[in-house]
Amino acid sequence: MKFKEKNGKSGRTNVDLNSIREESEWAVDAEDLVVHYVTSAETVEAVNSIDLKLKKKRTLGLVGETGAGKTTAMLALMRMVPDPPGEIVRGRICINGLDMMQLTPAQLQSVRGSEIAMIFQDPMTSLNPVITVGDQIAESILLHRDISRAEALKEAEGILATVGIDPRRSGEYPHQFSGGMRQRVGIAIALACNPSILIADEPTSALDVTIQAQILQMMRKLKEENDTSMILITHDLGVVAEMCDDVAVMYAGRIVEYGTLKEVFNETKHPYTEGLFNSLPNIRNRVDKLKPIPGLMPDPANLPAGCAFADRCAYACDRCRKGIPEARAFSATHKVACSAYEDPDFKIGRGQ
Repeated sequence: MKFKEKNGKSGRTNVDLNSIREESEWAVDAEDLVVHYVTSAETVEAVNSIDLKLKKKRTLGLVGETGAGKTTAMLALMRMVPDPPGEIVRGRICINGLDMMQLTPAQLQSVRGSEIAMIFQDPMTSLNPVITVGDQIAESILLHRDISRAEALKEAEGILATVGIDPRRSGEYPHQFSGGMRQRVGIAIALACNPSILIADEPTSALDVTIQAQILQMMRKLKEENDTSMILITHDLGVVAEMCDDVAVMYAGRIVEYGTLKEVFNETKHPYTEGLFNSLPNIRNRVDKLKPIPGLMPDPANLPAGCAFADRCAYACDRCRKGIPEARAFSATHKVACSAYEDPDFKIGRGQ
């Protein structure tokens, strides 16, 4: 590991990561990632052996119910799973060719913000209520740049303008902003050091439809201008259709279907993905009642031996309850984990 010492105004030490970086076509490359939350009473299997790849300059939609493990998986990519009780049990995580599992705390601090950043779901809880928004953005800049506080505050004003906030409001506090404006501040903090990878965790939740559209339009524009790779966590398949190039569907800590937007939407293979689409209203195919997925996702502290979706699946058979389904490739980019496909004649209704 090499360090470059700087005697600049901020007094920060800049860590040189290029000496340990490997060439990679992937912005994110995670393999066999397992994350547990361990307490004296139980072990919550939050993320169970997932593979996740994101090509540079593309957007991946990570879809699934609340409790599926989406946010935990993203925190693991940044080595930010709270420990205790969280623990990355095993897995390989590479961010822009950097092995995150081998980095020192100083190296991790250098990577977070400058190479990969996260927009958190609730801006009111992720923002510090007693620090002005300008200072919060400037703090992120000072962690990675050797400039003075005055210079960082000036840059913070420019970033606020980029996300559509009057720079003169940089001296105000989070409670003085609306929900949509606070979300813009969260995006500004994430973009402060121009990261090449951006994780957005439900960035439009709890916002009205008009503000949602504005936030998504702004994120798309910023992504295109900066050639940013993005992972978008969402429940909204409409947002996925509008924003994403690839889709990963997550259920009970596992990725059950993974493919391009066209493959997952038009050639749906997993029964859970089919259930998600069937539970949405369709203006072209109006019905009296929507078809919800029956039952609830299993307790991650007490997962079944076989497929976690089997008890809710209309296609489940005996083999589904005997073992964890292996991922099956339908194309170079489309993979599905479903035991029912051991029957070569098996098909589901959607996408056939």
